[in-house]
Amino acid sequence: MNGTATVHAPPTATSAPVADALAVLGRHLQRIKAAPGVVILTQTMPITMLLFFGYVFGSALAVPGREYRAFLVPGLLAATAAGGLMVGMFQSSQDCHRGVMDRFRTLPMSRAAVPLGQTAADLLTTAVGMVPLILVGLAVGWRIEGGPLAALGAFGLLLLLRFATSWLGCWLGLLIRNEEIAGQLGSATFVLPLLSSAYIPTGNLPGWLRTVAEWNPISAMASAARGLFGNAAPEAGAAWPVAHPVAGTLAWSAVLLAVFVPLSVRRCARGGE
Repeated sequence: MNGTATVHAPPTATSAPVADALAVLGRHLQRIKAAPGVVILTQTMPITMLLFFGYVFGSALAVPGREYRAFLVPGLLAATAAGGLMVGMFQSSQDCHRGVMDRFRTLPMSRAAVPLGQTAADLLTTAVGMVPLILVGLAVGWRIEGGPLAALGAFGLLLLLRFATSWLGCWLGLLIRNEEIAGQLGSATFVLPLLSSAYIPTGNLPGWLRTVAEWNPISAMASAARGLFGNAAPEAGAAWPVAHPVAGTLAWSAVLLAVFVPLSVRRCARGGE
């Protein structure tokens, strides 16, 4: 009004990527709201498996000295955490296949914002999506028998592993660039929890298969969740990630993030080159 122009400072180097990532996060949340099929499938599948395994096969798969459903719920939470691989791969490959990534690269925005916004949106939806599984688990007899801080630590580890596997899935999707192929490969990831201690103890498995199962990150996460929730102690004679499950989960998550965050950002910037 007095003729003095208002000068707006340009965004700082740190605020611009954060603002860009928040914009991409909002876009993914709107996308999930408009087409929630993949999210609903990945969030309801653990509940279906809890009811199916817990009641149909519960007596046959009984864990010595423990109630099987109390053993199963933390394993299903761990499998949900690993589900970031499938969702991240499908979403990023779909964006590549439909030309969305190419449009993003034409915009004056941080290249890290695109995968960061996607993985952050997945993290938020997973945090909300775990609530129904937890409620159903409580309804069928599972209980959190450890302290509240330990339980919060378990949920924190679950979300950390989900975030890490989302980056792995994001990189694979950017590499594949075809949503049909990604969907087929994503379905194949269903076998990963089967090769872990998510559903059954590994102690009775053959030697080589037990080694494979116990070095599966899902086994470390399942054992960490059971320990922190107060449901079960690590199995005797287990491999290091299962014998020290909290440290094992942190180590697996750190490795996945250290490797696939820069790879995803670089791949997103380069496109199909």
